[in-house]
Amino acid sequence: MPRGQGGKMRLVLASSSPRRADLLRESGISFRVETPGVEEWSAEDFPEVQPGELARGNARRKARAVAGRKPGLAVLAADTIVVCQGKILGKPADEEMARQMLTSLSGHIHEVVTAVVLVLPDGKKIRESVVRTRVKFRNLSPEEVDDYVRSTDVLDKAGAYALQEGGDRIVERVEGSRSNVIGLPMEIVLPWCEELDAPAD
Repeated sequence: MPRGQGGKMRLVLASSSPRRADLLRESGISFRVETPGVEEWSAEDFPEVQPGELARGNARRKARAVAGRKPGLAVLAADTIVVCQGKILGKPADEEMARQMLTSLSGHIHEVVTAVVLVLPDGKKIRESVVRTRVKFRNLSPEEVDDYVRSTDVLDKAGAYALQEGGDRIVERVEGSRSNVIGLPMEIVLPWCEELDAPAD
């Protein structure tokens, strides 16, 4: 699932994130991947916009970009933002910035905000949701921060960390959806995919 007539795939994942693809694959969902090719908006671009709306705007733009190239297919897109003490943390530009991000997260609770958007095959109707998960970091020493940066590909991850990559070394607890922290709230996505398989009224 989801498939159309003749078993043709009907879902496109508008994302270059291998983590989102893994979540769909592990759930048994058939899909193809299409890179959106749009530049993501950042908090610097729109400082007055709330994190959830910023993520929603990015997810919409990704979904619309791919839907325009793939008419007749359902397109799923998402955008994840990390917020700590009122500050939005994007993807670090380099390892030094990654260390700074991890140090700022150390010992604190932060929020992972993921917006997910599904454009239906008619290209007009959409499903949207914004999911928030609270994550508490352990108190990390400078040595633990350095070790995590050296052992993990931190540069392509919002907040410079991944729950599924050594997360047990830095995360004390997760309050809410774990898949949301990884990049795709499957509690929302799975019912949407089941709708795609349902017969039309």
